[in-house]
Amino acid sequence: MTYRTQTLEAVNLLRRLIATPSVSRDEGAAADLIFCFLQEKGAHPQRLDNNVWALSEPFDPALPTILLNAHIDTVKPVSGWERDPFTPSLEGDRLYGLGSNDCGGGLVSLLLTYLDKYKGQSTKDEGQRTKCNYVFLASAEEEVSGGKGIEQVRDRLPRIDLAIVGEPTNLQPAIAEKGLMVVDAVAHGRAGHAARNEGLNAIDIAIADILRLKDIQWKTSPLLGEVKTTVTIIEAGTQHNVIPDTCRFTIDVRTNELYSNEEAFAILQQQLQSELKARSFRLSSSHIDEEHPFVQRCMALGLKPFGSPTLSDQALMPWPSLKLGPGDSARSHTADEYICLSEIEQALELYRKLTLNQ
Repeated sequence: MTYRTQTLEAVNLLRRLIATPSVSRDEGAAADLIFCFLQEKGAHPQRLDNNVWALSEPFDPALPTILLNAHIDTVKPVSGWERDPFTPSLEGDRLYGLGSNDCGGGLVSLLLTYLDKYKGQSTKDEGQRTKCNYVFLASAEEEVSGGKGIEQVRDRLPRIDLAIVGEPTNLQPAIAEKGLMVVDAVAHGRAGHAARNEGLNAIDIAIADILRLKDIQWKTSPLLGEVKTTVTIIEAGTQHNVIPDTCRFTIDVRTNELYSNEEAFAILQQQLQSELKARSFRLSSSHIDEEHPFVQRCMALGLKPFGSPTLSDQALMPWPSLKLGPGDSARSHTADEYICLSEIEQALELYRKLTLNQ
């Protein structure tokens, strides 16, 4: 297979995926497509719910193992699309369609890279064998951090020494990403008549806490900056003449690698009057050391490590990992999302260089 042919094959597969709706928790048809594609290429895929994975063959447990991962689910189409989000539209170098950028381009590029490695493992020429095992994983429910995604299949995979996650990073290595913790807060007051000086307005308590969020001094990460706390939902009151006794608000907390979610939650509890409850602590910040050999290999090729503010399946990975994929994160979850064919071609070439002789 020539390199140009490989690029076209990746793009054709992506066009089929775009035409196969795979909104989170409804990825079955896309999982079918990936599973059958791997079978047609001679691999032996496995599946659990809508997660599909395959191992290089023969698989040698004594060798290091690299996981090539990307997700198959998408968000729901936002308003503002001028094209059908489920009809792939090729216009010049751009392929438009829902999930093309996040993260279909990375998915098909890593899948074709895996197939190259799969064939390398299977060759009879011992001199051509790769020095690593490879596992390809197309995971589900990434966009909703669902329980039936990568978390469900982690223990079914072999020991992983490094994971490459194909999120759109402009083909630069994201060696850290922020975690996510959603905190539900309730400010408690005392009801009273709005016309008289009575009661304790829960809205006032909530406002004081919201303002106090801006004054918390968080340690700053060189890669990820400070912990970011944003109030995104607020509700209170039943009618205009009653002082509200409760005010509920939601805090979106993006932790850097200097705090676990549990540590950040404890700080919020110390600083705020409102009653707090974290929905989950499981989506932690992740970080791989800049001295890691693979990161050093990226840097030797002129790539520049950075910290990513967006969450991915990395948050649920217990292994060293980094994000590295074609496309631009700014295009994700937007109307008329697209990936450039040239970006897929560059990704295939970069993955080849990074895994050469690995």
